[in-house]
Amino acid sequence: MANLFEIRGLNSVIEGKEILKGFDLSIQKGEVHAIMGPNGTGKSTLASSIMGHPKYEVTEGEVYLEGEDVLEMGVDERARAGLFLAMQYPSEITGVTNADFLRSAINARRPEGDEISLIKFIRLMEGKMKELEMDPEFMHRYLNEGFSGGEKKRNEILQMLMIEPQLSILDEIDSGLDIDALKIVAAGVNAMRDAKRSFLIITHYQRLLNYIRPDFVHVMMQGRIVKSGGPELAERLEAEGYDWIKEELGIVDETTGRA
Repeated sequence: MANLFEIRGLNSVIEGKEILKGFDLSIQKGEVHAIMGPNGTGKSTLASSIMGHPKYEVTEGEVYLEGEDVLEMGVDERARAGLFLAMQYPSEITGVTNADFLRSAINARRPEGDEISLIKFIRLMEGKMKELEMDPEFMHRYLNEGFSGGEKKRNEILQMLMIEPQLSILDEIDSGLDIDALKIVAAGVNAMRDAKRSFLIITHYQRLLNYIRPDFVHVMMQGRIVKSGGPELAERLEAEGYDWIKEELGIVDETTGRA
């Protein structure tokens, strides 16, 4: 089976410091992969590098989405191609409503002349907001302005449900959520799971993976994946932490410093 998404030997630098160091990952259609690891190991750098954040310079490696070279694309081209990032710290954008933003995002991925009609869009957005138990008023509020941390995270999932990307990258979408909000967010993700769409979930905690069951769990240290397994790996990490992996692999410093 051909991979939907593939990263080969990715190195990424920020402010002269190398963070990703030979990162490799393959994701097939329909798969859910979770990346876990202590702070400072490069997890959020990975998400930003995939999406083309200007602060991160990819110095080596390859990234492909359905055989297309992602690194040759601009940020907007990556989004139109089917990549989506639910950010850890979503930005507030004054003057642009949630509805205007989402309708523009949807139409950007549709052929010219096939834009979604206003009535169809409103019905779709109202339905997705109801699924996420969001106040309908959020449709008309400026993007993330004045939102709580939890509201911003729920809004990121709303965007994902509306845009329907091929690969969704969720960067610590669970941080700051209480258990009820976590269940709602997880239900939104699970509603999108099918044989064509894939997910890359970045998280510190196993609790999110109780509700979004991954096919594969990867541990990231020193800017690369050092261990992979199934859901049971996340359960062991929750129970025992990361020291046993460091001991097993002879890693002294799990961050992007040297072993």
